[in-house]
Amino acid sequence: MSDTNSSKPLLRLKDVKQHFPITAGLLRRQAGMIKAVDGVDFDLMPQENLGLVGESGCGKTTLGRTILHLYRPTEGQILFKDVNLSQLKPSALRALRPRMQMIFQDPQDSLNPRMTVGSIIAEPLDEHSTLKGKDRSNRVEELLDAVGLNPRYTNRYPHEFSGGQRQRIGIARALGLNPEFIICDEPIAALDVSIQAQVVNLLEDLQEKLGLTYLFISHDLGMIRHISK
Repeated sequence: MSDTNSSKPLLRLKDVKQHFPITAGLLRRQAGMIKAVDGVDFDLMPQENLGLVGESGCGKTTLGRTILHLYRPTEGQILFKDVNLSQLKPSALRALRPRMQMIFQDPQDSLNPRMTVGSIIAEPLDEHSTLKGKDRSNRVEELLDAVGLNPRYTNRYPHEFSGGQRQRIGIARALGLNPEFIICDEPIAALDVSIQAQVVNLLEDLQEKLGLTYLFISHDLGMIRHISK
Protein backbone atom coordinates (compact mmCIF):
# COMPACT_ATOMS: atom_id res chain seq x y z
CA MET A 1 0.00 0.00 0.00
CA SER A 2 1.07 3.58 -0.59
CA ASP A 3 1.73 5.96 2.27
CA THR A 4 -0.78 8.75 2.77
CA ASN A 5 -0.85 11.84 4.92
CA SER A 6 -4.64 11.82 5.16
CA SER A 7 -6.29 10.33 8.25
CA LYS A 8 -9.74 10.08 6.67
CA PRO A 9 -10.80 7.24 4.37
CA LEU A 10 -11.51 8.09 0.77
CA LEU A 11 -14.03 5.24 0.71
CA ARG A 12 -15.83 3.64 3.63
CA LEU A 13 -18.28 0.73 3.53
CA LYS A 14 -20.50 0.02 6.53
CA ASP A 15 -22.40 -3.29 6.58
CA VAL A 16 -23.13 -3.13 2.84
CA LYS A 17 -25.59 -5.72 1.56
CA GLN A 18 -26.79 -6.41 -1.96
CA HIS A 19 -29.68 -8.86 -2.21
CA PHE A 20 -31.62 -9.80 -5.33
CA PRO A 21 -35.13 -11.28 -5.19
CA ILE A 22 -35.94 -14.64 -6.78
CA THR A 23 -39.38 -14.66 -8.38
CA ALA A 24 -41.50 -17.59 -9.52
CA GLY A 25 -44.88 -18.33 -11.08
CA LEU A 26 -47.05 -16.38 -13.46
CA LEU A 27 -47.45 -13.55 -10.98
CA ARG A 28 -43.68 -13.35 -10.47
CA ARG A 29 -44.04 -13.49 -6.71
CA GLN A 30 -40.90 -13.44 -4.63
CA ALA A 31 -39.85 -16.99 -3.79
CA GLY A 32 -36.49 -16.32 -2.23
CA MET A 33 -33.48 -14.06 -2.07
CA ILE A 34 -29.94 -14.20 -3.46
CA LYS A 35 -27.53 -12.65 -0.99
CA ALA A 36 -24.84 -11.58 -3.46
CA VAL A 37 -23.15 -9.29 -0.92
CA ASP A 38 -23.97 -9.72 2.75
CA GLY A 39 -22.42 -7.34 5.25
CA VAL A 40 -19.17 -5.84 3.92
CA ASP A 41 -17.16 -3.34 5.95
CA PHE A 42 -13.86 -1.69 5.04
CA ASP A 43 -12.02 1.62 4.90
CA LEU A 44 -9.84 2.56 1.93
CA MET A 45 -7.41 5.42 2.47
CA PRO A 46 -6.35 7.86 -0.28
CA GLN A 47 -3.67 6.49 -2.64
CA GLU A 48 -3.90 3.02 -1.12
CA ASN A 49 -4.78 -0.25 -2.84
CA LEU A 50 -7.26 -2.77 -1.51
CA GLY A 51 -7.46 -6.26 -2.95
CA LEU A 52 -10.75 -8.14 -3.05
CA VAL A 53 -10.14 -11.84 -3.71
CA GLY A 54 -12.66 -14.61 -4.28
CA GLU A 55 -13.88 -17.36 -6.56
CA SER A 56 -16.10 -16.70 -9.56
CA GLY A 57 -19.68 -15.99 -8.56
CA CYS A 58 -18.91 -14.94 -4.99
CA GLY A 59 -20.17 -11.37 -5.46
CA LYS A 60 -16.93 -9.46 -6.10
CA THR A 61 -18.11 -7.69 -9.24
CA THR A 62 -21.53 -7.10 -7.71
CA LEU A 63 -19.86 -5.32 -4.80
CA GLY A 64 -17.85 -3.17 -7.20
CA ARG A 65 -20.95 -2.13 -9.10
CA THR A 66 -22.77 -1.49 -5.83
CA ILE A 67 -19.98 0.80 -4.63
CA LEU A 68 -20.43 2.89 -7.77
CA HIS A 69 -24.21 2.74 -7.31
CA LEU A 70 -24.75 1.01 -10.61
CA TYR A 71 -26.75 -1.20 -8.23
CA ARG A 72 -28.36 0.54 -5.29
CA PRO A 73 -27.36 -1.25 -2.06
CA THR A 74 -30.08 -3.15 -0.24
CA GLU A 75 -28.70 -2.08 3.13
CA GLY A 76 -25.68 -0.33 4.59
CA GLN A 77 -23.73 2.81 3.84
CA ILE A 78 -21.19 3.64 1.14
CA LEU A 79 -19.37 6.87 1.92
CA PHE A 80 -17.07 8.56 -0.58
CA LYS A 81 -15.13 11.40 1.06
CA ASP A 82 -17.66 11.29 3.92
CA VAL A 83 -20.62 11.65 1.53
CA ASN A 84 -23.27 8.92 1.82
CA LEU A 85 -23.93 8.05 -1.81
CA SER A 86 -27.33 6.52 -1.08
CA GLN A 87 -28.60 9.85 0.21
CA LEU A 88 -27.68 11.78 -2.93
CA LYS A 89 -30.22 12.87 -5.49
CA PRO A 90 -29.62 11.45 -8.99
CA SER A 91 -28.20 14.78 -10.20
CA ALA A 92 -25.73 14.96 -7.32
CA LEU A 93 -24.69 11.34 -7.79
CA ARG A 94 -24.15 11.97 -11.50
CA ALA A 95 -21.96 14.98 -10.68
CA LEU A 96 -19.84 12.79 -8.40
CA ARG A 97 -19.42 9.90 -10.83
CA PRO A 98 -16.36 11.36 -12.61
CA ARG A 99 -14.42 10.96 -9.33
CA MET A 100 -15.10 7.20 -9.36
CA GLN A 101 -14.42 5.02 -12.39
CA MET A 102 -14.18 1.34 -13.32
CA ILE A 103 -11.84 -0.70 -15.51
CA PHE A 104 -13.59 -3.81 -16.79
CA GLN A 105 -12.33 -7.36 -17.12
CA ASP A 106 -12.59 -7.99 -20.85
CA PRO A 107 -11.78 -5.07 -23.16
CA GLN A 108 -13.19 -7.10 -26.04
CA ASP A 109 -16.64 -6.71 -24.48
CA SER A 110 -16.31 -3.27 -22.88
CA LEU A 111 -15.19 -1.38 -26.02
CA ASN A 112 -17.80 -0.67 -28.69
CA PRO A 113 -16.47 -2.26 -31.92
CA ARG A 114 -18.32 0.31 -34.04
CA MET A 115 -16.62 3.29 -32.42
CA THR A 116 -13.13 4.60 -33.07
CA VAL A 117 -10.68 4.64 -30.20
CA GLY A 118 -10.89 8.42 -30.10
CA SER A 119 -14.67 8.32 -29.74
CA ILE A 120 -14.49 5.62 -27.05
CA ILE A 121 -12.06 7.61 -24.93
CA ALA A 122 -13.95 10.86 -25.51
CA GLU A 123 -17.34 9.40 -24.55
CA PRO A 124 -17.04 10.28 -20.82
CA LEU A 125 -15.66 13.69 -21.76
CA ASP A 126 -18.68 14.39 -23.94
CA GLU A 127 -20.99 13.33 -21.11
CA HIS A 128 -19.36 15.09 -18.17
CA SER A 129 -17.03 17.84 -19.44
CA THR A 130 -17.19 20.97 -21.57
CA LEU A 131 -14.22 20.09 -23.77
CA LYS A 132 -14.86 20.64 -27.47
CA GLY A 133 -12.94 20.67 -30.73
CA LYS A 134 -9.17 20.90 -30.42
CA ASP A 135 -9.21 20.76 -26.61
CA ARG A 136 -11.19 17.52 -26.75
CA SER A 137 -8.82 16.03 -29.35
CA ASN A 138 -5.78 17.07 -27.35
CA ARG A 139 -7.16 15.44 -24.21
CA VAL A 140 -7.80 12.16 -26.04
CA GLU A 141 -4.26 12.15 -27.45
CA GLU A 142 -2.87 12.97 -24.01
CA LEU A 143 -4.71 9.99 -22.52
CA LEU A 144 -3.46 7.62 -25.22
CA ASP A 145 0.08 8.77 -24.54
CA ALA A 146 -0.41 8.32 -20.79
CA VAL A 147 -1.19 4.61 -21.25
CA GLY A 148 1.66 4.01 -23.67
CA LEU A 149 -0.22 4.12 -26.99
CA ASN A 150 0.49 6.25 -30.04
CA PRO A 151 -1.71 9.39 -29.97
CA ARG A 152 -2.19 8.97 -33.72
CA TYR A 153 -4.31 5.86 -33.13
CA THR A 154 -7.49 7.86 -32.49
CA ASN A 155 -9.13 6.88 -35.80
CA ARG A 156 -8.52 3.16 -35.43
CA TYR A 157 -11.05 0.60 -34.21
CA PRO A 158 -10.74 -1.83 -31.27
CA HIS A 159 -10.28 -4.90 -33.49
CA GLU A 160 -7.05 -3.39 -34.82
CA PHE A 161 -5.41 -3.71 -31.39
CA SER A 162 -4.09 -6.57 -29.29
CA GLY A 163 -5.76 -7.56 -26.03
CA GLY A 164 -3.21 -5.68 -23.97
CA GLN A 165 -3.60 -2.57 -26.10
CA ARG A 166 -7.38 -2.74 -25.80
CA GLN A 167 -7.09 -2.86 -22.02
CA ARG A 168 -4.87 0.22 -22.18
CA ILE A 169 -7.64 1.95 -24.14
CA GLY A 170 -10.08 1.01 -21.38
CA ILE A 171 -7.69 2.46 -18.81
CA ALA A 172 -7.37 5.67 -20.85
CA ARG A 173 -11.16 6.00 -20.92
CA ALA A 174 -11.32 5.56 -17.14
CA LEU A 175 -8.70 8.29 -16.63
CA GLY A 176 -10.40 10.88 -18.82
CA LEU A 177 -12.28 12.70 -16.07
CA ASN A 178 -9.38 12.74 -13.58
CA PRO A 179 -10.86 10.25 -11.09
CA GLU A 180 -9.59 9.80 -7.56
CA PHE A 181 -10.82 6.22 -7.18
CA ILE A 182 -10.83 3.38 -9.72
CA ILE A 183 -12.28 -0.10 -9.36
CA CYS A 184 -10.17 -2.55 -11.37
CA ASP A 185 -12.42 -5.56 -12.02
CA GLU A 186 -10.15 -8.47 -13.01
CA PRO A 187 -8.11 -6.07 -15.19
CA ILE A 188 -5.62 -8.68 -16.41
CA ALA A 189 -7.69 -11.89 -16.34
CA ALA A 190 -8.44 -11.82 -20.08
CA LEU A 191 -4.83 -11.08 -21.10
CA ASP A 192 -1.92 -13.31 -22.04
CA VAL A 193 0.47 -13.97 -19.17
CA SER A 194 3.24 -12.14 -21.04
CA ILE A 195 1.12 -8.97 -21.12
CA GLN A 196 -0.32 -9.08 -17.60
CA ALA A 197 2.78 -7.70 -15.87
CA GLN A 198 2.92 -4.78 -18.31
CA VAL A 199 -0.63 -3.73 -17.49
CA VAL A 200 -0.06 -4.09 -13.74
CA ASN A 201 3.10 -1.97 -14.02
CA LEU A 202 1.17 0.66 -15.97
CA LEU A 203 -1.49 0.84 -13.25
CA GLU A 204 1.21 1.23 -10.60
CA ASP A 205 2.93 3.99 -12.58
CA LEU A 206 -0.35 5.84 -13.06
CA GLN A 207 -1.10 5.61 -9.36
CA GLU A 208 2.24 7.19 -8.53
CA LYS A 209 1.86 9.97 -11.10
CA LEU A 210 -1.82 10.77 -10.53
CA GLY A 211 -2.35 9.89 -6.87
CA LEU A 212 -4.99 7.25 -7.61
CA THR A 213 -6.73 4.93 -5.17
CA TYR A 214 -7.52 1.41 -6.40
CA LEU A 215 -9.88 -1.38 -5.43
CA PHE A 216 -8.61 -4.51 -7.19
CA ILE A 217 -11.08 -7.33 -7.78
CA SER A 218 -9.44 -10.63 -8.72
CA HIS A 219 -9.29 -14.38 -8.20
CA ASP A 220 -5.48 -14.19 -8.57
CA LEU A 221 -4.00 -14.03 -5.08
CA GLY A 222 -0.49 -13.51 -6.44
CA MET A 223 -1.50 -10.40 -8.35
CA ILE A 224 -3.37 -9.03 -5.34
CA ARG A 225 -0.33 -9.59 -3.11
CA HIS A 226 1.84 -7.71 -5.60
CA ILE A 227 -0.43 -4.73 -6.21
CA SER A 228 -1.44 -4.31 -2.54
CA LYS A 229 2.06 -4.39 -1.10
